[in-house]
Parts: sequence; C-alpha cells; structure tokens
Amino acid sequence: MEGESDSENVKKQKRGQNVIVLTGAAAVVALAINLAISAVKWRRSRKKGLPGSTVRVNLSENGILKLAERIIAKSKEVHDAVVSVPLDKVTYKNVISPLAELEAEQFPLVQSCVFPKLVSTSDSVRKASAEAERRIDAHILSCSKREDVYRVVKAFAARGEWLGPEAKRFVQSLIRDFEQNGLNLTVTKREEVQRLRSQIDELSLQYIQNLNDDSTSLLFSELELAGLPIEFLKSLEKVENGMFKVTLKSHHVAAVLELCKVGKTRRLVAVAYGKRCGAVNLSILEDLVQARHKFARLLGYSNYADYALDPRMAKTSSKVFEFLEDISASLTDLATRELSILKDLKRREEGELPFGVEDLLYYAKKVQEQQFDLDVGALKQYFPVNLVLSGIFKIFQDLFGLRFEEITGADIWHFDVRVFSCFDLTSGELLGYFYIDLYRREGKYGHTCVVALENGAVGLNGARQIAVALLISQFEKDICAVPGLLRFSEVVNLFHEFSHVVQHVCNRASFARFSGLRIDPDFLEIPALLLENWCYESFSLKLISGFHQDITKPIKDEVCDSLKRWRNSFSALKFKQEVLYCLFDQIIHSAEDVDIVELFKHLHPKVMLGLPMLEGMNPASCFPRCAIGYEATCYSRIWSEVFAADIFASKFRDGLLNQYVGMQFRKKVLAPGGAKEPVEILSDFLGREPSIQAFVDSKIDNL
Repeated sequence: MEGESDSENVKKQKRGQNVIVLTGAAAVVALAINLAISAVKWRRSRKKGLPGSTVRVNLSENGILKLAERIIAKSKEVHDAVVSVPLDKVTYKNVISPLAELEAEQFPLVQSCVFPKLVSTSDSVRKASAEAERRIDAHILSCSKREDVYRVVKAFAARGEWLGPEAKRFVQSLIRDFEQNGLNLTVTKREEVQRLRSQIDELSLQYIQNLNDDSTSLLFSELELAGLPIEFLKSLEKVENGMFKVTLKSHHVAAVLELCKVGKTRRLVAVAYGKRCGAVNLSILEDLVQARHKFARLLGYSNYADYALDPRMAKTSSKVFEFLEDISASLTDLATRELSILKDLKRREEGELPFGVEDLLYYAKKVQEQQFDLDVGALKQYFPVNLVLSGIFKIFQDLFGLRFEEITGADIWHFDVRVFSCFDLTSGELLGYFYIDLYRREGKYGHTCVVALENGAVGLNGARQIAVALLISQFEKDICAVPGLLRFSEVVNLFHEFSHVVQHVCNRASFARFSGLRIDPDFLEIPALLLENWCYESFSLKLISGFHQDITKPIKDEVCDSLKRWRNSFSALKFKQEVLYCLFDQIIHSAEDVDIVELFKHLHPKVMLGLPMLEGMNPASCFPRCAIGYEATCYSRIWSEVFAADIFASKFRDGLLNQYVGMQFRKKVLAPGGAKEPVEILSDFLGREPSIQAFVDSKIDNL
C-alpha cells in the first residue's frame, strides 16, 4: 500500500469533518452500533485463506487441541522413520531432509495452535491455545532427548556428504541442540545435566516470584513527593495522616526517581529498591550461578558464559569483555562532562549534598527540559495511527523495493485485523504476508511485538514456502471523528516492530530453522535498531507525521532537530550504567566463587566515574536480567545498538531512501538470515568488519 498523497488525505479529512461529533453516552452508543455493524458484516463476509500459506486462524478450542495431537503424532512418525534407517545406510534424503521438511511444515501449524492465546477474544480458545502449547513444548523437549535420533544424525555427519554450506550448518545445529541436552555424555552425566537444568529452572522462577510478591512500600507526605504530577498522586493509596504509599514496583520507582524534587525521597526509594528481597534473592542468585557453572562444565565448557555465548555472534566471554570495556573507555570523557553538568545543577538546587546514582534520572531530565524546547507528550497530536502506518509503509517500500497490497476478505480473528501481501517491486514475486492487529481489546496480549506465523523455506520440489508474520499492538482506536494518536515512544516502537515484519518476509534462507526471526539473538535486533534512526530524521519524520486536525501539517523542522539531539542527550552516562550491569553479569558467569556484593561494590565506582553503590544495595535485587532470561547475555542489546549505528553512519545517513543501498541491505543482510555467520553478513555489507567508532561518534556529535 503506497503512502497516501496530501490531496487524498485532505479529501478524507474533509469527509471526516462532516461527521456529527457525539459526546458522552451518545458517543458510546454510536460507537457500539458502528462496531456491531462492522462485526456483523465481518462475520457474514465470505472468508478466504492466504494462497501458499498453511497458517490457520479462527480454530475452535477443540480444533486447536486436535491439531496439536496431529502435530505430535506426525512428529513421532517422522522421527521414528528416521531412526529406522541403518547407520551404514544414512543419506541426506532419508535422514536430514525429513527432519528439515518436518520443521518447515509443522512450524505454521504449531503457531496456528499457539498464537490464539495472544489475540483471541474467547477465553476458552486462549486456554486451549495455552494447553496446546504446553503439550507441544513437552513433545519437542522429549524429541531433543532422543538418543536414537542423535546417533543417526551423527552417523550422517561423520560421512561428510554435505549438499552445501547451509545444509552443513543445519546438521551442525541439530547436533549442537542434542549435545546441549547431554546426549554425547554417559547416562550418569546426562541425568546430572537434567537434574541441574531442573534446579536452575526452579531457582530462576523462585527468584522472580520473590520480586513479584514483594509488597514493600514507603510512606511519604505530599510535600516529600513534590514534583510528581497530580495524576500520579491520585493513583497512590492514601493512608492515615494523609500519607501516600509508594510501592517498589517499577512504575512507582521510575516516576519518583525521574520527577521528585526532593533528594531525600529519591534516595530513600532508590535504597529500598536496591534492597528488595535482600538476603533471600542474593542466596538464590549465588546458588543459580553455581548450578549454571556445573551445568556448563558437564557439557564441556569452562564456564557458563562460554556455554551461553557459543552459538551467538560474540562467541566467547573474552570477546564480550573486550567489547564492553572498549565501549566504556570510549564514552568516559563524554560521560565525565555529562556528570559535571548534572553535579553543577544539583549544587545550585540542593547545595553541597553529594551527588548519587539516585540523582541521575532527575537531573538528566531537568537539563533536557532546559536545553530542549520539547514537549514529548504533546507530540502525539502529530501521530494519528493510520497516518503513521501509511508513512512507515511508504518508507519501507521505497527503501527496500517492496510493494504492499491489502487483502480484503481474508480469514481473520477480529474485524480490526488487516492483512497484507508483500511483493518484490521489480519482479512481482510474492515474498510473504503479514497480519496487523493494532488496537486494544480485552484478553489480548498487552505489548507491541511481532510473531512469526510461518517461516520461509525451500521444499524438496524447489518450491518456496511463504513467510507469514503477525504484528500485535495495543493502540487506541479512532472514536468517531477523533483519531487514535500515538505517543512518540509508540511511534518508535511501531517502526521497530514493523522492521521485524520486513526482516521476516525478506528472508530467503532455504531452511525454516534459519528463516525469519529464528536467528542469532546478537544479530536479530540489529536491523530493527538500525531502522529506528528513521524516526529521528527530519525527512522521514515528515512522512509519518501530520497534525491530527490537519494532516497536511507535518511536524516542524526545529522539533525534528530537537528530537534527534534529545535522543542522545546524557546517553553516555546511561550507557555506562548499562555497561556496569553487563560487566557484572559477564563476570559472575565466567568466574567461580565470586563475592557478588563485593564485586558490584568494586565495579560501581570504577565504571560510574567514582559514583559509589548505594549503601546496602543488593545487586540481586536491582538487576533480575542476570537471574533469568539474559544470563551471561545482558550485553546483547548494547552489541546490537553499536553495530546498528555503524551500519547507519556508513551506509544510510546521507541517503535515507537510497534504494540501491536499501536493496543491498535487503539482499546481503536480511535475505541470508541465520544461514550465514552474522559477522560474515555484516562484513560483506560494510566491506569491512563492524566497528564501535560510529556509535561513539554519534554520542559525541550530539553533545
């Protein structure tokens, strides 16, 4: 779908001005009637599937569970057939090809069972979807422990009869998955691996449960909460003597640290937050790290970090340490200047009280308010949902040589859902489909994300399986003549996630395992973080913005310039703080018998320019990512952002819609996906190895 021209938008706006604007109960009734009419039309319309796709939408709860049973039965059948092949008769055709075909064929069917839990309007369907996921996950886990399948795959690998580099990579990936479950070990060691894995899972869940269950709160007077907006104060529980209860949940803590004028209050909240769950979670984290090291050693690694990094772009903990230390050292001068500015401001406002980490957010925001005439909240008036989406479509089509076409009458699960096909602009080849489910409703997943529904792959007959993606969000809908408006952060998030949609449909890997979003996590976010840059450039901002009462008036040039400078203001200090946590995570997972509290106490002033750790702070309380979800891999976000900055500065900064460069990126970076090593992919596109220098320069240039 091409971006609409200004004249077309003006016509639509004039038509919208003829609508009678209703308020109060009348508006609610009118909206309900319109929704009901739309729903009836949607249900009565004849639905059609997407040609070439096997994704199924609108399955009933029984349909979901029956499909899950068929998926499991088919998987067992194929695996049993593979292991029936004598070890001296193994070939690509009778061992590897059936497993690759099974992955490609079953992924969209599995997703057909699983994705309804995120979007279905039916509670019973969502429950059936969650149950189907549980059963399928249990089956996949059992398959990963099948020693008989492992032996057959190893027998084929030993023959060395590869059909090509991607096929070799696929076989190596299969073997690595089996061996990370201990199938290359003795039975005794394998049982110990499974015991440790269960222990790690239990400890991780207990750690998070403790944080979730924490009900600690602090009481403050209205005077002690000076600076916080009245809406926030109204949201707080009020207790006797007119005191306000502030919990240690992240949204309360962030608001106080960023907005409260009272330094003592900020410090009390920061200290309390840093002590959550105290000794209990510190003990759990210590046990977790010890269990992870034992687990990694059983699998042949020297420590847990090397186990976690082995399949990733970074490869080794030494490489991660070098990367983090280079970034930290390169930002030290800039961060020192930023900190000096903040200290001066605090001295003017609070006298000679020492500056602490609890002051960073508050004074950074104060300086930003003084330096930039920018009301980020008011910007939403320039970002109507449909206009933003239209502008995003135009940018991606023009940059990457694509054509999006909306499909009418497709089978969908809610009448708000829209479906598009994606074609190569030159050849007209169908690359894939994507669903967009943007608006808030009860029971729907609460965040913006992209779900791969079907991965591209090449079958035995040479035909290509079509990629299908789903973009989910929770935006406000248009109500009568009032359009749904996006905060600027939501615009950036939508741009980021739509980048993943394009990344998915543009992938041309031959194996489903390497297709779409199933790629190295160190590499996965690089394209989306690269494309976020378009949200801060005047040319592209004007394509996705327009005042909601007159969309021919885009955001002003000076606002665009302020947004770009605001993005990087005090970013060196922010990154130094992130590097601190990443170094902490990497050290505890690459060395044993580390005193976790003493380590953090030592690292904090070293990285944070002399700022000490808050007294009594427990690193296990304030940094849960190293306990579950990102253990030994917390660096990955910075890694991706740094190399995205390198690509933007080297290739796109001087040509935001340079289709030649865009097509090179599509072919050399998006198309291979996981079929090649990420460093090889980026080096091929850049003409050299990726560097951190462009990232550092981007921070210095905006000082």
